[in-house]
Amino acid sequence: MISSTEWLLTIGGLAAVIIFDLALAVAHRNKETSTKEALGWTLFYVAAAITFGLLMPRWTSDQLRTEFFAGWLTEYALSVDNIFVFIILISTLKVKKESQQLVLLFGILIAIVLRVILIFAGVALVTRFTSAFYVFGAFLIFTAWKLINEKEEVEKDEGKLITFLRNRGLSTFAIALIALGVTDLVFALDSIPAILGLTTSTYVVITANIFALMGLRQLYFLLQGAMDRLVHLGRGLSFILAFIGVKMILHALHENGVHVVDISLEVSLTVIVSTLAITALTSLYATRDSTKEDKGIS
Repeated sequence: MISSTEWLLTIGGLAAVIIFDLALAVAHRNKETSTKEALGWTLFYVAAAITFGLLMPRWTSDQLRTEFFAGWLTEYALSVDNIFVFIILISTLKVKKESQQLVLLFGILIAIVLRVILIFAGVALVTRFTSAFYVFGAFLIFTAWKLINEKEEVEKDEGKLITFLRNRGLSTFAIALIALGVTDLVFALDSIPAILGLTTSTYVVITANIFALMGLRQLYFLLQGAMDRLVHLGRGLSFILAFIGVKMILHALHENGVHVVDISLEVSLTVIVSTLAITALTSLYATRDSTKEDKGIS
């Protein structure tokens, strides 16, 4: 169990980082973010998440630490897919580069609030009703099946939303905020069941999600140029979601007395890390020729 003091210290620490990030975005609102700066801050947030996970056993347990890393990696990977849609939206709306800092940050803050609401509802559901694992598991398998076309579907829906909001006289900044918030809500409907297949600890689910979302603003600027290189990302994420979906169904069967394999968290973490590594390496290998062409290498 996580004590009230530990909850307050954790939320206070995360809130301090978010406020600092907000102040940084406001201070640099008229300045373009360089690749070097984006890389530095992305590494900082990744290091912060890893440090938090490594220190967790001091106030939680080794089990929750493993759950945190599995959850954070899954949410972070799904957030990368989310970013690609952000790039498309911001490009479509032609948001000024000077405004992109604030649009992204406020959009991410909206995403954090929406996800916390969904997390409490989801955790309450799976802890009270074992049958919820069947529903979430089947949903994740279905999501994995349709993930390849997800970007096109989201882009089409967002196009309708943008047209509707423009006709209502909203500014580009306001439309971008609403569009990013709606997009993340759509992605959260996939990612929240995914992490609930790895842990039912509210503390782990919330911290893993916040750490996965906090560095997205910098990661956005870092991935703008690499958008076309991660060609196998959709397949990798699809496999991870399908794997977690199967894990949830097997866990529900196991809890109901059916003699089936109950996939351990250590196996899950290994599968997630291996899939992400293979996805990244095969994507970079598949697009090596395009990189040479961009550099003028024959």
